[in-house]
Amino acid sequence: MSTLNVDSLKTLSGNGIDAQIVSIGGGGLSHRNKFINGAMTISQRATSYTSLSDNQYTLDRFKHIIRGTNDSHYTQVSDHPDNFTKSMKVKCNSTYTPSASDNAGFQSMLEGQDLQDLNFGSANANSFTVSFYAKSASQNNNHQYTFQIRTFPSGGATSRIKNFPFTVTTSWQRFTFTFTGDTGADIRNDNQLGMALLWNLNAGPDDITSQYTDWTTLGKFMCVTGQSNFLDNTNNEFYLTGVQLEVGDTATTFEHRSFGDELTRCQRYFQRIPSAPASSNYYFLANGAAHDTNAFLCNFHFPTTMRSNPSLSTTGNLRGYNGGGLTISSIILNSSSVAGACVQVATSSGLSAKDSVSLGQNNDSDASVQFTAEL
Repeated sequence: MSTLNVDSLKTLSGNGIDAQIVSIGGGGLSHRNKFINGAMTISQRATSYTSLSDNQYTLDRFKHIIRGTNDSHYTQVSDHPDNFTKSMKVKCNSTYTPSASDNAGFQSMLEGQDLQDLNFGSANANSFTVSFYAKSASQNNNHQYTFQIRTFPSGGATSRIKNFPFTVTTSWQRFTFTFTGDTGADIRNDNQLGMALLWNLNAGPDDITSQYTDWTTLGKFMCVTGQSNFLDNTNNEFYLTGVQLEVGDTATTFEHRSFGDELTRCQRYFQRIPSAPASSNYYFLANGAAHDTNAFLCNFHFPTTMRSNPSLSTTGNLRGYNGGGLTISSIILNSSSVAGACVQVATSSGLSAKDSVSLGQNNDSDASVQFTAEL
């Protein structure tokens, strides 16, 4: 019996043919795509993002980059190529000319332990292929931008980089880049940052040079000669969807996952409770008990294991409820693990020790408790 490693097989026939397909493009038949939220279907925090700071997250798994100035707005939109439903739109909100080592763009990060099948740092390091769909507005038609990979070796060694230029037009295009295996350095094998995928939309002159065609030890964002400035006009727009990273030298058809599967993968890094705006303005988020007259504790059990013990934040208006509404003065994290968290809620008055108390929305269907374990 023959063994086939294929990407596209239209016809297999003949006398006595007996074949077993074991891989597609050198990767598995399923779970090929290591990238999370590549179809842009998950955006737990909001659907539009403005006035962003450096390293602030937008759509799930995508993080804003500022070195200098980057006043870009992000939106989850329904403009998309065939076979998709969403994309991420990036719009220039104010102009800026970069200098020195300024950079503007966005990135997404992967855990090192999920990349060990690349076998980096060995003589048999495997190639991998990144593909994505992108387009521009008419104003920045034919702009050249840079796609860069940074890998992070074990022991805290300086990152390794390699990059490719690409030119966008007003029509959706699929871009494909194959990265040869890096025999010179490994990728750390734990739940920390192992690889960053970067879309560089502008750079100062110090960070524009010839393409890095070989893996190079360098801890910087670098763009390729010919790089355009996305921030040169407020009508500039960049659209992205269908991001895929797979082992092998072939870009296979995008691997779609169910909404539930994609959401679960995203919730390893960020969880919003409730996961979407509630149908009631007084939705209850968790139940607990008072431990004195001015505070109560409530537990949250996460729907999926988080990457690390998370931090806590809240949005909107929340209240306590023990048969009557309780005004909240503060909410802090009492304790947490990758499986759940205990939150301490302080109130001005109205509690008795051992009261049964609920934490809920206070006439605000978009209020939430959020747990973060991002890379």
